[in-house]
Amino acid sequence: MKHIKPRLVGLNHIALEVADIEEALRFYGSIFEFDLRGCHKDDMGRAVMAFIDMGDQFLALSRGRHQNPDRDRHFGLVVDDRSGVRELAMKAGAKMLEGEFLDFLDPWGNRIEVVEYADLQFTKTPGVLRAMGLHLTKTEKAMRELHEKGMG
Repeated sequence: MKHIKPRLVGLNHIALEVADIEEALRFYGSIFEFDLRGCHKDDMGRAVMAFIDMGDQFLALSRGRHQNPDRDRHFGLVVDDRSGVRELAMKAGAKMLEGEFLDFLDPWGNRIEVVEYADLQFTKTPGVLRAMGLHLTKTEKAMRELHEKGMG
C-alpha cells in the first residue's frame, strides 16, 4: 500500500544552540564519551558548528544561543549506561532538574533527558552497534514492547 504522505522513520540529528563550541564540547565531553564527526569554522578559524557522532545519528552544536532556556522542550539522549551520568553532569556544572527522569540543563539552557538503551524500544542495527564497538541488550519490558509492535 502506497502512503499518501511521507512516513517518519527516525531522527538524523538534533541541533543545539550554544554560546561557544569549544566550551560545549568540553562540557558534553566531561559527561559523555563520544567521537567528533566534524567541525565547521568561520573565516577567523572559530568553530561555528560541531557534530558529535552517535553512530548513524549525530548531535549538532551551533554557535549562538537565540532562545530562552528550555522549560518543557527537551530531547532524550540514549546512553549505554546511565548509572554515573547524574554525578558527571553535576560535576560539569549542569543544572539538575527535579522529577522522575534524569533531566538537566546545559550551560546554555538546553534541556536534556538521559535514557538507557536497555530500557527503550529504540534500537540500533547490529551493524551500527558493531561499528560503535557496543554489545548492548534490552530489558524484558523493552523486548516485550518491541515484540508487541512486531519489531522483536
